[in-house]
Amino acid sequence: MRPAEEFRYLVLAAQREGNRLLGQALKPLGVTTSQAEVLRLLQDRQPLTLSGLGDLLVCESGNSPSRLVERLVQAGLVHRAVSEHDRRHIELTLTPDGRTVAHRIAGIEDDLYAFIDATTDDLGPAMTILRAFVRDLPAGQALALRATDQA
Repeated sequence: MRPAEEFRYLVLAAQREGNRLLGQALKPLGVTTSQAEVLRLLQDRQPLTLSGLGDLLVCESGNSPSRLVERLVQAGLVHRAVSEHDRRHIELTLTPDGRTVAHRIAGIEDDLYAFIDATTDDLGPAMTILRAFVRDLPAGQALALRATDQA
């Protein structure tokens, strides 16, 4: 197997296993990994418009998050309202139940990150390679936007 092929499959394997572990941990909360990403983004940055949320999503990169948000609204975790500043935009915020679930998701994520930290001495080189690989791609741009906003 050539190195580029192995790299591709290692990234895919790591993503699938990480998503599987996260999905199992989220199951008791009744949310998917994609829904969890939405709830955590809202927890950290609410209110967000639908397009603003879409710009930050990695799980649904390039797609409209409308259906994802609709399911969370129906579940009573997200509130949708017309923006006071621009009536053309819909603002998304967490409901009280949504805040509770987002807080529990944060704890689950912390456990996953501790597991990842325990499996390696130094993530730096891998992160450098992966950042370079996704830099100009939609998911990489979403991550860059998150990092810029948090700086």
